Amino acid sequence: MSATVLLVDDEPRVTAALRRCLRREGLNILEAHSGEQALELLASHEIDVLVSDERMPGMSGSELVCRAAASHPGVIRIILSGQATLDAAVKAINEGKIFRFLLKPCNETDLLFSIRQGLEYRELLRENTELRRAVEEKTELLRRLEADNPGISALEEDEQGAVVIDARDV
Repeated sequence: MSATVLLVDDEPRVTAALRRCLRREGLNILEAHSGEQALELLASHEIDVLVSDERMPGMSGSELVCRAAASHPGVIRIILSGQATLDAAVKAINEGKIFRFLLKPCNETDLLFSIRQGLEYRELLRENTELRRAVEEKTELLRRLEADNPGISALEEDEQGAVVIDARDV
């Protein structure tokens, strides 16, 4: 995995511990110690996953993920919280469109699993977008062919469902 993860927590010892565990997985790690600093890094780097603490001075994790969702919708957003309120969780889920809400202390396996799942989910969304675009292009091509050659896409079937080919069409 060579994804870039942005860790946000006002306590440097927390981001340092998370960094150690995630680096072993081959992830690129950036750290921010405030919501404002995190927004600056989001604007200046290609971030794949944002992992933020909920309770921070200045800007909460919920507010950060809401702003990140608006400005960087492709970034997978995960909240870590030791003292989450129901209101904060609801805001993060509904407005911040977070991928996961994990409680501290979060075990390393759960965090890594959530990051991997988030990256897989993002890849599926990207593939889905590409496939939809391809279908739209093919549909438009068929529409143009039908407009230029009326009846070209019509099929005639008999009672058993077999396609009937008119000798004039051969």
